[in-house]
Amino acid sequence: MPWLQVAECELERCVPVRPFPVRPGRRIAPGWWWSATDERLVHYGFGAMRTQVMLLDFDRSVTALACSPVELVWQGRGGRRVGHVPHLLARLSDGSAALVDCAGRGGVSRRLAGRARVMEAAAATVGWHYRIAGPPDPVLAANVRWLAGFRHPRHAAGADTDAVAACFERPRPLVEAVREVGDPLAAWPAVFNALWSGVLRADLGRPLHEQTVARVARAGER
Repeated sequence: MPWLQVAECELERCVPVRPFPVRPGRRIAPGWWWSATDERLVHYGFGAMRTQVMLLDFDRSVTALACSPVELVWQGRGGRRVGHVPHLLARLSDGSAALVDCAGRGGVSRRLAGRARVMEAAAATVGWHYRIAGPPDPVLAANVRWLAGFRHPRHAAGADTDAVAACFERPRPLVEAVREVGDPLAAWPAVFNALWSGVLRADLGRPLHEQTVARVARAGER
């Protein structure tokens, strides 16, 4: 099927075109991530990919996620058939999409680097983007990983969401607002869920702790 036609499909609803094998010796085996963005399970094949799924799920410009929903095939040197399956597809709020390959600590292989040029060109023809995602900032990743534990809406149910937001109308430490909200066993999960969902904003480039200063998100920041 021609790429221009494929790009018009809802690829974010497609299953992976091929499974990820379980490889002995790898610390993280293939698994599934529950996406708070579209309330679906997203498959991942290895640790670096799971991290990127998490970060895309946290990204407010992303509206849907899919694991390896399409394979692009073209003619390489000498007319030989070349195929590539991007690790992830992220549908964006403007209707476009991003194709993402995930590179681990070993960096980008020569094979992937060569195919990346073709992927960039293919994505550009339909107004999409392609990128190779390397390891993120470790502090940011650790903070988002913590907040991801509270991404399910049930964590916001224990406290009044409007009351939580009202406590952060001015920037203030998390613990100060939690004390004002009430029961900390209900308030902390609600605050972390609000940070995950974008209701609250904080500097996640620094270690997250009880004295982290947060504020309610302004219009256009969510």
